[in-house]
Amino acid sequence: MQVTVSRKAHFNAAHRLFNKNWSDAKNNEIFGLCSNPNYHGHNYELIVSVTGNVNHETGMVIDLKILKEIIYQKIELHLDHKNLNLDIPYFKTIIPTAEHIVKYIYEILKSEISEISEKLKIQITLYETPRNFVTYPATI
Repeated sequence: MQVTVSRKAHFNAAHRLFNKNWSDAKNNEIFGLCSNPNYHGHNYELIVSVTGNVNHETGMVIDLKILKEIIYQKIELHLDHKNLNLDIPYFKTIIPTAEHIVKYIYEILKSEISEISEKLKIQITLYETPRNFVTYPATI
């Protein structure tokens, strides 16, 4: 039996949406207030969903205590209260849009969860605001 279990977490981070190959005027036209040279912040909400077969011995797809610790160690401690553009090397050359942030988080967590079992599939949903969110991959 396949089941999806999810864990919710959050972190606060600042960023600036800015394409260095464009003028300030074009960046403002495309990104608006999100291109503020002094950055702006979000209270990100993160949902990590893990899909797999229920283990007959434990009755679980994944131990949620383990999932909680992975998310805390690899994402929350890493991104919380950071300026994504300045503090996270990955975003020195990648615009830290929600789309890029969710893929970045996915790659980190996929690697960690694959160590538990290659058979587990993950999906990440990242809320940038209560109304704006992205999911990666789009389907499991």
